[in-house]
Amino acid sequence: MLNDDQLLRYSRQIMLAQVDIKGQQAWLDSRVLIIGAGGLGSPVAIYLAAAGVGHLVLVDDDEVDLSNLQRQIVHTTDRIGQAKVESAKQSLLALNPAVQVETIARRLTGEALAQQVEQADLVVDCTDNFSSRFVLNRACFAHCTPLVSGAAIRTEGQVAVYDPRHDDSPCYQCLYKEGDDENLTCSESGVLAPLVGIIGSVQAMEALKVLASIGTPLVGRLLLLDGLGMEWRSLKLRKDPACPVCSK
Repeated sequence: MLNDDQLLRYSRQIMLAQVDIKGQQAWLDSRVLIIGAGGLGSPVAIYLAAAGVGHLVLVDDDEVDLSNLQRQIVHTTDRIGQAKVESAKQSLLALNPAVQVETIARRLTGEALAQQVEQADLVVDCTDNFSSRFVLNRACFAHCTPLVSGAAIRTEGQVAVYDPRHDDSPCYQCLYKEGDDENLTCSESGVLAPLVGIIGSVQAMEALKVLASIGTPLVGRLLLLDGLGMEWRSLKLRKDPACPVCSK
């Protein structure tokens, strides 16, 4: 049951008919794995912590750099050189000390990744490279864990939800074929600061919808943003019957 402090802190969410006490309790009881504490991971972690997701697991093997601060808003100048996950944890607990924040300052692979994905109620992919996205996608479908995927580069971004609990849900590999990717990163191609905030905020919104079973998540859809024209497009995604990950 929610205590008086929680009822006050989350009152603006609880008053929503779609959320109510049941939805807020679902968030408080949830464990979310966030892979990446950079441009996308910053708004994702901030909004999930603020909304009251009870247990956040942050994974990133990098340290805070001066060049990160243009867009990675969970970090501050005085934390340059600090592990990103520890820097993020400080910000999240300052915002909401009731949230449990677990940090993993290394890249997860193999059994360690599988274990974290299996324990999570949902995974948010905030990485910036294709190889990590393919690995996460396989792990999520192997353990039937919903995956909220986001990407942002230059002035364009995209978000999709891949949910193996739905038989008709496509996966990341239905959209992109492994080996045919162009591995671009913000450090190589640049990115406009607010873009990652917009895409990360959409990821957080989708995560909350999935966890509380409200609204219509982006399952089977790819949401695309052209930041310069401020135009959104929604494309339907179909499951690839020959996909080695999600089709059996």
